[in-house]
Amino acid sequence: MDVSVTSRESGDRTVVEVRGEIDVYTAPVLREELTSLVDAQRTNLVVDLTQVSFMDSTGLGVLVGGLKKVRTLGGDLSLVIDQETILKVFRITALTQVFSIHSTLEDALA
Repeated sequence: MDVSVTSRESGDRTVVEVRGEIDVYTAPVLREELTSLVDAQRTNLVVDLTQVSFMDSTGLGVLVGGLKKVRTLGGDLSLVIDQETILKVFRITALTQVFSIHSTLEDALA
């Protein structure tokens, strides 16, 4: 399955919507989007993963790398996850302590 990554402005934040599966083959698409946003000085990001059906360690690495980049520039990257299967990956790796994770986009933007 392919991945689709789009972004849009929402106030002072940028919402990155991801759809599909994030694995070793598709993670570069997400990495490129995050990098181009940071290059454009968009450092307050909300990554919406509610339409993601699968994520492997490569996807986690891309998100951790994005978080490090935006934090060095004084920004932040939060996540929207509403599926237990995806959230479980973050729990197992203890990344729930690193990322700000919300169950809805509205909560993340509030």
